[in-house]
Amino acid sequence: MGLPRFGRPASGGGEGSPNLYVANCGPAVGISHDTIASVFARYGQLQGVYAADETGARVIVCFSQESDAKAAFECMNGLPCPDLGGRALHIRYSMLQHQPTSKESVPVSLVASELEINGIYLWHDFITAEEELQLLAAVDDRPWIFLAKRRVQHYGYEFCYQTRNVDTQKHLGELPSFVSPVLEKIPSLPDLDAPANLILDQLTVNEYPPGVGLSPHIDTHSAFEGLIFSLSLAGPCIMEFRRYSGGAWRHPKVSSSTDIKIEDAHNGSDVLIKSIYLPPRSMLLLSEEGRYAWHHYIPHHKIDMVNNSTIKRGSRRVSFTLRKVRTGPCECEFPQYCDSRR
Repeated sequence: MGLPRFGRPASGGGEGSPNLYVANCGPAVGISHDTIASVFARYGQLQGVYAADETGARVIVCFSQESDAKAAFECMNGLPCPDLGGRALHIRYSMLQHQPTSKESVPVSLVASELEINGIYLWHDFITAEEELQLLAAVDDRPWIFLAKRRVQHYGYEFCYQTRNVDTQKHLGELPSFVSPVLEKIPSLPDLDAPANLILDQLTVNEYPPGVGLSPHIDTHSAFEGLIFSLSLAGPCIMEFRRYSGGAWRHPKVSSSTDIKIEDAHNGSDVLIKSIYLPPRSMLLLSEEGRYAWHHYIPHHKIDMVNNSTIKRGSRRVSFTLRKVRTGPCECEFPQYCDSRR
């Protein structure tokens, strides 16, 4: 089940709906959905409180009866509410649409096994809170490169975003010492079938401000080997995985309740979408099919709906992406996605 989907608020604040669109209120301004529900429940029976959009500062309050919504509207619209931080609420009526969008219907997995994507692993609490602070302090002591919406640092080799590749002739030196504890822990990860001489020689550090995500992409096959590690620091996020039937080496099938198959508006092909929650200090591994055939993507949201919970992203999220630069052509089993085969 996805969240209910609501239409635009009625112009002029007209009546006729048990659903209220409430602005200046929500997790992004420090007010939880449970607190909002307890205040509005004074006016009648509630069906629920839902995020109105990705900002986290607007909600939909759903009553069982139109008369209860009207009472709340007349008593609270435009007035400061002491029980909601003294904020003046801006309220309009909103209509419920009975067709949830496919994107909103994607359940969020908490463990990698629920994704049922070969080659994707997630380890919670890969590092301690103290180690996290040390890593953040280390990168904050180094110079950042400013991109359009985020900051990055490159070590080992610089990743070129225009070509989505690296220049193997321009070695930046060994990886910095602050990442050594991470590299030492990786070989001991459970379930990791990695070679004993695993060497990772490229590190990209990304800093994401609130609301900034990552566009859907597959890391270029010819640029990196088959294991891509990503350590999440400071803030949580949701990562989506998309498999397009038009270019897949085999046609995807909806195999569990964690799968959603939608029509891609851009190229007319079917796309299979799955989603997972990445908490701070967790380590994600993309390998095999999950690395070579699935696009990964971080939605550009300030809040994330993790099943029935609303989770606000932190003031920043920092990721450490560790890879091995490829020195020869890729020979993977996914030629439809492989730039070495073109």
